[in-house]
Amino acid sequence: MNHDLLSRRHRPTFFVVLTTCLVLAMAWAASTGAVGIPFKDVLGLFLAKFNLFNPVDVSGQHESVLWNLRIPRVLFAALIGAVLAVSGGILQGLFRNPLADPALIGVSSGAAVGAVAVIMMGHLIPGIGSGWALPLAAFMGAFLTTWSVHRLATVDGSTSSATLLLGGIAINALAGAVVGYCSFAASDAQLRSLTFWLLGSLGTASWGTLAACAPFCILTLTLAPRFARALNALSLGEAEARHLGFQPDRVKKGLVFLVAIGVGACVAHTGMIGFIGLVTPHLVRLVIGPDHRWLFSASALFGAILMVVSDAVARIIVIPAELPVGIVTAAGGAPFFLWLLWQQRRRML
Repeated sequence: MNHDLLSRRHRPTFFVVLTTCLVLAMAWAASTGAVGIPFKDVLGLFLAKFNLFNPVDVSGQHESVLWNLRIPRVLFAALIGAVLAVSGGILQGLFRNPLADPALIGVSSGAAVGAVAVIMMGHLIPGIGSGWALPLAAFMGAFLTTWSVHRLATVDGSTSSATLLLGGIAINALAGAVVGYCSFAASDAQLRSLTFWLLGSLGTASWGTLAACAPFCILTLTLAPRFARALNALSLGEAEARHLGFQPDRVKKGLVFLVAIGVGACVAHTGMIGFIGLVTPHLVRLVIGPDHRWLFSASALFGAILMVVSDAVARIIVIPAELPVGIVTAAGGAPFFLWLLWQQRRRML
């Protein structure tokens, strides 16, 4: 019996709606903040930058704020949201568990520990905190965490949900201890950086940050759909996947690599942002069903919408200060997670 809300012929319409909502959300986020900018100025600047018809004369101040601050931040938020959502969809399919999430099973924590280690070594090895060292350390932390949790929770091809979540709790606790010690031993400048990792923020967004993060994120977003059929087969079981011509071990390694590189790049530049990877694919699955050929693309769009809106709310809720976006996503995602646990409990009764 098909429980998804949309039939196959209505799915393209759903993608059109998501794309339209993303464009509107990005336009609203670009015009919203401590300096309010009319929507016509946002549209006018966009048309001018791409040498299109521009009937609007944008002021110099608005152009500077939009092009140097708002637009790169909005694009960065959309990219981060898309990657976290797709990574959550990959993990939920890989573990066959709707509770799997990069933050809940410790992937984000592992990436953060790698990044924090680089920050703490900055005063010992000058220049180590710049360039590729930070994202590489975050990637290695995310990769080792994902692989360790997967190996721990999988026995004879079957993944234990309880072991998965308990392993994630243990890794999160261990990562918290490491970060806590680093906070105790850190200088004032290092402590500010560590606080950034704990709360999650897009405050460092710029064209340079976007350029540094985009290759890793785009790699995850473009390669994930290639594993969609294999992940659909794995949802039936490893034996069934082999009968259909897939190699489960190779598929798992590829998926772990994609999650690690995507989440590692995100955490390296934004810190720990939770619940986007949990909420997004689950809600999308309720609408269009579990087929990963549709799920990944829809999750990327919906995750981008949620992150753009969350970041805009974080910027305006305590003007002129700025609330870390991780607080906003946690405030919205935690009630959903509790509801999801309640639904799981009802199924068990």
